[in-house]
Amino acid sequence: MPGFDRVDRQAEELRRGLDSVLRNQVKDPRIPEMFSITNVELTRDLKYAKVSISAMVQSEQEKKDMLKALRSASGFIRHALGQEVILRAIPELTFVFDDSIAYSVHISSLLREIATEEKKGGEEES
Repeated sequence: MPGFDRVDRQAEELRRGLDSVLRNQVKDPRIPEMFSITNVELTRDLKYAKVSISAMVQSEQEKKDMLKALRSASGFIRHALGQEVILRAIPELTFVFDDSIAYSVHISSLLREIATEEKKGGEEES
């Protein structure tokens, strides 16, 4: 559909603007320095945006604190985003934590562990 291209472009523009605002203007210690906005899903009417954010956090409590900080600052973030990007209206933001990066790191470490075990097993047979 033709409308999806516009929505995708604006979602990407929002992602870039959010990244800039969160890195440069939001100063909350509950938000770690190492984070990534993995996805922005924008509704077709451009009124709501679901922002998936990933960060290397150590515990569930840090994850909850980070989301709480983002939710409490959402008004400020929307205002700053309005100055950062050119859109008719800035959508209402909903932040969700994305575990995909941590999950992929976990899977990668498991695969490395399997590979080293196979290597050790092959050396013993020789």
